Amino acid sequence: MIYCVEDDSSIRDLMIYALNSAGFEAKGFDCADSLFDALQTEKPQLIMLDIMLPGEDGISILKKLRMQPTTKEIPVIMATAKGTEYDKVTGLDLGADDYLAKPFGMMEMISRVKAVLRRISQVKEAKMLQIRNLALNLETYIVLVGKERVSLTLKEYKLLRTFMENPGRVFTRDQLLEMIWGIDYIGETRTVDVHIGTLRTKLGECGSLIETVRGVGYRMEEEK
Repeated sequence: MIYCVEDDSSIRDLMIYALNSAGFEAKGFDCADSLFDALQTEKPQLIMLDIMLPGEDGISILKKLRMQPTTKEIPVIMATAKGTEYDKVTGLDLGADDYLAKPFGMMEMISRVKAVLRRISQVKEAKMLQIRNLALNLETYIVLVGKERVSLTLKEYKLLRTFMENPGRVFTRDQLLEMIWGIDYIGETRTVDVHIGTLRTKLGECGSLIETVRGVGYRMEEEK
């Protein structure tokens, strides 16, 4: 079951139709009260949450979801207005699993939903992220290349985890600065390049899994 929290009925209906067509069950809600009422009886696989809502906004709803033991593990994809970087970063900092910038296409939405559910499923099953010979243990923070343990700084670990949780997804340097260093960080995107270079070196044979997308940013090679 996917919950869609969106006050625009035409967009909400389209989201539900697209999710149903992709094989998911979906229910729609137009405000925080109706969402939390539904959560009392059924916990969804994932929540699509718009930030701009009447009354209580999406950021406030996300905070409540992450504070309650019964809902803190539910994956959440935030829908943000195009260009609202602050809302996007705030949502990610508060524990959102992904975001979509409005207006977004239904195919993109379905792709993001599947990617988040797949990633959450893998984490729940193994508490381990692995791509080829590279493994990252989410509980112990241990990184292995083959059987050899790799020592990383906190920023390097966060970069690697971000890439491994989103294989194939391209991140711009600005996005990585916001996600890893924070919105208040004052620095240049060159900082990202330096850390990526060091991370690649430490990962040895697996360093090439972090690919440069010329003119855009970086991505982790998809699992094969």
